[in-house]
Amino acid sequence: MALDISRAKTPSLLRRLGALIYDSLLLVGVLMLAVMLVVIPYQLVTGASPHENPTHLLLMQLYLLAIICGFYVFFWTHGGQTLGMRAWRFRVIRDDGEDMRRADALRRFGWATLSLLPAGLGLWWCALDRDGLAWHDRWSRSRLAMLQRH
Repeated sequence: MALDISRAKTPSLLRRLGALIYDSLLLVGVLMLAVMLVVIPYQLVTGASPHENPTHLLLMQLYLLAIICGFYVFFWTHGGQTLGMRAWRFRVIRDDGEDMRRADALRRFGWATLSLLPAGLGLWWCALDRDGLAWHDRWSRSRLAMLQRH
């Protein structure tokens, strides 16, 4: 179902931050479970911790990045909202107003990761942008849209 983006209001920076904090709390739990599923068997087999081996540490970091990516891609492609976005009443859509597909969500996650790396500058940019868009919104050809109250 396409959304008319010409009428859709963009959420404020504070709403974006609120959803990000909410999602971060949920992600901590998901990541703790993901770590436990790997570290406990690893320690039982090797008697060591993955962080003691640089290669295993890198593999663990990539695994956790994949979990985070999967979290966002799943929610963005199944209803267009993470739980934080639902609480703050906005969703992610493509620039044409259509729902996100897997490739769109992966592109958005990649650009969001790069956009947030320099001290979150890509996100803070939305406070200055004439359309209220962050760097990763523009680069991924997607945007956030407020939902109407019912």
